[in-house]
Amino acid sequence: AANLLADRVGHHVLVSSRSVYAFPTPLGADETAPLVDADPDAGDVDYAAAKRGGELAVEAAFGDRGLFARAGLILGPYENVGRLPWWLDRLHRGGEVLAPGPRDLPLQYVDARDLAAWALDAGARGLSGPYDVVSRPGHATMGTLLAAGLAATASDATLRWVDPEPILDAGVAPWTDLPIWVPPGDLHDSLHGSDTSRAAAAGLTCRPIGETVVDTWAWMQSLGGPVPQRPDRPVLGLDPEVESRILATVEP
Repeated sequence: AANLLADRVGHHVLVSSRSVYAFPTPLGADETAPLVDADPDAGDVDYAAAKRGGELAVEAAFGDRGLFARAGLILGPYENVGRLPWWLDRLHRGGEVLAPGPRDLPLQYVDARDLAAWALDAGARGLSGPYDVVSRPGHATMGTLLAAGLAATASDATLRWVDPEPILDAGVAPWTDLPIWVPPGDLHDSLHGSDTSRAAAAGLTCRPIGETVVDTWAWMQSLGGPVPQRPDRPVLGLDPEVESRILATVEP
């Protein structure tokens, strides 16, 4: 595709991913961090190698007319992966909700609308090379995310904050069983700890978490039914029985 477009368009913006960085990505890493090995002509490869291979293909065809928007966690209305929608559904159901700690755990994400606006503007300006297009670390926390969810859904749920150890000991998988959440450590540093000053200097503006949450809930309510789920991705969320079992073993 890059080769076919190279002589027909002036600029190529590729929505890439921060997954192109070799794991673990150090806390505070920026666009200069080591990358995964990849081949643009490879066949069936994992996600990280596929994204990096796409970058290499664009680089070869477009040179400095190519821009790599390395997104991180993407949230907002029309999400069909099920991360934020699962949390909003769970909060809306009410009762005692397992809130994975620590409460001040920093989150780093980008609203899909902010990613799109920045990519279009950056492409029009002819920016090139890699940019980590996510919010600054700590733009939100697990505490502010769930508080925004309670407010948006007008829920009477009670948040029960639980330390990571009992959650992990119960076999709960971060990121999938409890979407968005990853306990402190190498994976959290890689997903939620990058230096995004380059994108910010190039005009990236990230709206408050409350706006993303309110708009996502409004979209969910407008559907009048279940949120669409991508067929190629697993259904996310914590089994209610597992949640109850963990809450029964920890002090309120």
